[in-house]
Amino acid sequence: MGANTSQVSDLSDNPSLKALVGTESISENDPFWNQLISFTFISPTSSGDSKLLEEAVIPLAKTLIENNPRTGNFGALVRIFLGRTKELKISTECQDQLFIWQAHNALFMIRCLLKVFIREMSEEELQLQFSYQERAPGFCGETGSEDLLEELLSNLVHLIVEVPLLDITYSILFEAVTSLLVFFSYQLFHKDILRDGIIYQHVMKGRCLSLTSRLVKTLLYNFIRQEKCPPPATHIFEPKAEGGLLYGLASGVASGLWSVFTLGGAGSKAGVDQEHNHLPLSNQSLLLLLVLANLTDGPDWPNPYRQAITCFRNTQDTSSLPVEQPHTFQINFNSLYTALCEQQRSDQATLLLYTLLHQNANMRTYMLSRTDMDNLVLPILEILYHVEERNSHHVYMALIILLILTEDDAFNRSIHEVVLKNISWYTERSLTEISLGSLLILVVIRTIQFNMTRTRDKYLHTNCLAALANMSAQFRCLHQYAAQRIISLFALLSKKHNKVLEQATQSLRGRQGDNTALPDYAQDLNVIEEVIRMMLEIINSCLCNSLHHNPNLVYALLYKRELFEQFRTHPSFQDIMQNLDTVIGFFSQRLEQAGSDLSVERVQEVIMKGAQALPKDRLKKFPELKFKYVEEDQPEDFFIPYVWSLVFNSGVGLHWSPHGIELFSMDSG
Repeated sequence: MGANTSQVSDLSDNPSLKALVGTESISENDPFWNQLISFTFISPTSSGDSKLLEEAVIPLAKTLIENNPRTGNFGALVRIFLGRTKELKISTECQDQLFIWQAHNALFMIRCLLKVFIREMSEEELQLQFSYQERAPGFCGETGSEDLLEELLSNLVHLIVEVPLLDITYSILFEAVTSLLVFFSYQLFHKDILRDGIIYQHVMKGRCLSLTSRLVKTLLYNFIRQEKCPPPATHIFEPKAEGGLLYGLASGVASGLWSVFTLGGAGSKAGVDQEHNHLPLSNQSLLLLLVLANLTDGPDWPNPYRQAITCFRNTQDTSSLPVEQPHTFQINFNSLYTALCEQQRSDQATLLLYTLLHQNANMRTYMLSRTDMDNLVLPILEILYHVEERNSHHVYMALIILLILTEDDAFNRSIHEVVLKNISWYTERSLTEISLGSLLILVVIRTIQFNMTRTRDKYLHTNCLAALANMSAQFRCLHQYAAQRIISLFALLSKKHNKVLEQATQSLRGRQGDNTALPDYAQDLNVIEEVIRMMLEIINSCLCNSLHHNPNLVYALLYKRELFEQFRTHPSFQDIMQNLDTVIGFFSQRLEQAGSDLSVERVQEVIMKGAQALPKDRLKKFPELKFKYVEEDQPEDFFIPYVWSLVFNSGVGLHWSPHGIELFSMDSG
């Protein structure tokens, strides 16, 4: 950085940077500042580039930390930036690209230094770095009443909400959003959840509070717009023949910035991460939104950003609220829904979808009223289908979203009316035509089977079975493969039950007279029997409520009827087995009456006619299966470390050495 600098390797020897971090105070009126922020350095947007830059900045920042109490040069740099933010709106209207780019450069330098400051010192020490000013020789101390730290935070928020997103402002808006994330990054260096602090107080109660709804709305719109870094042509200044400063700026913006944003740099990942390098502002805005929404409530005040996220309304909603809600605003729900459907490959978009479905009743009602729910559900199912490639938290979010959706009976009915053709990502079997409901059942069952053989996570099992249970009464026209997989899952559970039972029996025989502790087979059996009970209740719920709509399930049940024999007299299953016995017995008798050597088509015909003839009062009624997602079931502050793991792993303009953040080193799968 510094005038005309363009390589990381140049930083340590740059005379302007040496002066900034050196022992001499530099007046804010000195032409030095204009020269310092007129550089062609390119903001990194990949993890590898950020790490290289950070390593180069660390020694400079440490020197500044040592000298700043005497020189106040860091505070002077901040005030230079603040002075320019007052003109940013006018500069945008006048297309003053040079002024905007210099303001961007000043903020970029502040952000790079802040990252090191935050790693090296407490919030109280950081506030002191903002307070130091130039003093007479031999005197070092703080300023008066001015709170430069709060001034900077407030100006960053103002910049984000007031400066329009255009090609010429894209970079400085990206820096403003990223700088706020850096301020919050103290959490990355603490194992415990931070519930207070200077920055927390400023953002939750200070001058930023009045801009809460505008900030949340702007960040949402940044996510909705999915703007790529503007192409080189939109930045180009007229080159001068002598190749002066303007040409240097143009070449830096037009070629370097574009190539870094679009092609990534050292250490950039393929796939989703690569896509985020194309959309750095959208990605950073979403991360900042999630960080703000998951700040903990104060002792006597709620998180205003979470309030804003939970109560915003559709722009088409003209009704008046009975009670005015704090920080509410209106946004285009159709645009937000479309963006959510398109971006579910990333953890952060899935977490935003969960947050809105769970906490914003207006958005949840709107989503459930859509006639194109397949656009939202299919990406969620694809996440679960590729469970081996996803981190556990992304899988949890996808499952919780399905659980919340299946709480709605209208959703459970409508998904069986949506017919899909040729699902390319489902590779286990060719599905030329299948309902969305049957596909959902297939994917959830596949997730259960994966969990049984790999992760063995009870929480994941619970959510999967709860979603199936919620849907069971509305199962309609199940695809034959979906019906087969339901019974196959029961067969797998039955086999596992018998295996554990045999192990327990053998262990007891072999340990007669042995007083050493036995393996806890009783607990294992209890867990398996709970899952078997749930599967029997799901099958029973379908048979009691929609037997005539599901001949394929009856066919699969009859084909594997021997599976259920052992559970008929089991005390844990006797009551629920009565209905299955009735159905199996009724249809078995009708098939015997139809003759032997029946074709598949003939068997299906007998089943369909029998379904109409079976008296409904022959089946015992059980309470309706209905499960609701309860956030209290999650560990306290579950989402805070998850959000910060996303920030840490995003690699877009942020990189920290991983010491002190064991809590946030989650699997990135």
